[in-house]
Amino acid sequence: MNMQLLSARDPGWTEWADVIVVGSGIAGLTAALRLKDQVERVAVVTKDVLQAGSTQWAQGGIAAALGEGDTPAQHEVDTLVAGAGACDLDAVRVLVGEGAEAVRELIEWGAEFDKDPSGDLSLTREGGHRRDRIAHADGDATGAEIQRALMEAVRRAPEILVFEHAMVVDLLTAADGGVAGLTIHVMGEGDADGVGIVRTRAVVLASGGLGQVFSQTTNPAVATADGMAIALRAGATLRDLEFVQFHPTVMYLGDDSRGQQPLISEAVRGEGAFLVDWDGARLMDGVHELRDLAPRDIVSKAIMKRMLESGRPNMWLDARHLGTPAGRAASDSERVETNTVFWERRFPNILASLRSYGVDPSTDLIPVAPACHYASGGVRTDLWGRSDVPGLYATGEVACSGVHGANRLASNSLLEGLVFSRRIAEVLPGELRQLEDPAPGPGTGRALVPGAALKQLQETMTTKVGVLRNAAGLAEAIEELERLGSVAATEIDPAAWEATNLLTVSLALAKAALLREETRGSHWRDDFAERDDPGFAGHFDLTLRDGEPVATFTPAPATDPLTPTLAGA
Repeated sequence: MNMQLLSARDPGWTEWADVIVVGSGIAGLTAALRLKDQVERVAVVTKDVLQAGSTQWAQGGIAAALGEGDTPAQHEVDTLVAGAGACDLDAVRVLVGEGAEAVRELIEWGAEFDKDPSGDLSLTREGGHRRDRIAHADGDATGAEIQRALMEAVRRAPEILVFEHAMVVDLLTAADGGVAGLTIHVMGEGDADGVGIVRTRAVVLASGGLGQVFSQTTNPAVATADGMAIALRAGATLRDLEFVQFHPTVMYLGDDSRGQQPLISEAVRGEGAFLVDWDGARLMDGVHELRDLAPRDIVSKAIMKRMLESGRPNMWLDARHLGTPAGRAASDSERVETNTVFWERRFPNILASLRSYGVDPSTDLIPVAPACHYASGGVRTDLWGRSDVPGLYATGEVACSGVHGANRLASNSLLEGLVFSRRIAEVLPGELRQLEDPAPGPGTGRALVPGAALKQLQETMTTKVGVLRNAAGLAEAIEELERLGSVAATEIDPAAWEATNLLTVSLALAKAALLREETRGSHWRDDFAERDDPGFAGHFDLTLRDGEPVATFTPAPATDPLTPTLAGA
């Protein structure tokens, strides 16, 4: 058994549930709603309040083959192309084949998507898609609308037990290595420290990503890699951690800006905005056939290359022409008025955010630079969300289902959470374990890293394990991270737990990135600038050995599934 626990106070309270869902975004709430009628007791645990996760920040929408003339096979091709040869073909086919039905169920639960004048879903296009297949809500507030609908559905289900302001500290395992419970810190519960145990027969991790590993991210403050670290300590395998997607159009607020940054949705480029450099030249001309709607890794690399060549800290997004019909002459005042009306209708929340920083997209260029956006890797699962720890399932951004490969296709993330949570709910009730006692852990928990180490950790990861990587920087990052890990915290608190989780996952990510000596998708090595097939056609799987992340390479099948899929589409 490989259970390793963080230092924590003795538990002051106990609870139980048949299934505990960790996380309250689209993946977690979908799982809870699907499971509530199949087991006696479902609990949802969320570190903040129900709406505080990443789902509510999703602007662009949710992708599925819902439009006339679109097919799952076409969606499959676009997903595989974006994934740069690292997708699991069977997982992609599950995603695109079940996607439309999953979206329709979401609508039945109350999600209201934008409609066109005929009453059909209003579909738009984002980077990497060759069809209009992105359903959106309230213009640019798709995630918030989905979160609203799911939360209302959960509140109508009193049988779902909800723990808010609750941080999962560790997964507890039984003598056979399978799930037995969770150690949870709930503010205001039990003794003064708030630590308790919830015994359970299954755990569904839906806890989101690792965005706070980096200094600048589009992720909320709660995205501290807790689920990935918890699973790793319990004996699960992490896969593809090196594939971190940096969104190309995050508003640049200055080199000193930290934490969650304003995202400028790819849908803005889908409506016709384009990238320019400081001289006003179109950035994506001649770079890719889809120009500004190329897959995100390609656009991010193009921006970074021009930034490095010019010594500039950012590039620009030009959206001043949106809303003006092509070929129609208009005065400057008419153009500004038309553009403003367009923004207020299509992107009201992004417009409000831009204005709050003194930028008017009707008259101003928008400063943008890549920032951490999405973890394509995570807890390795099969096609039904099972990890390699009995009773532990994972879904959404915390998981690596295989659908994203080396670079997630825009707006596939919400769909992945829907589809794979539905699949977990199909199999989990028939696989429920007995309620067992946790096996004794080590005498003392793993030494914690002080919360104050977070700033240095983020700076190390941003400068040496960020968009552009090389062997020297990655090796230095690993040394610096190990040095941070040698300093023990004097306080046991949530800040120390989060910093320790982030350090564990950062080390695993950096080690995988060092070993992958090629450029593939969102993993960009300037010392190995080309994709290497078949040398690195496969996955780096990470486990803990004596408390340290260890990477093992798992080769991909000999046949690249992309070519026959393209031919058959």
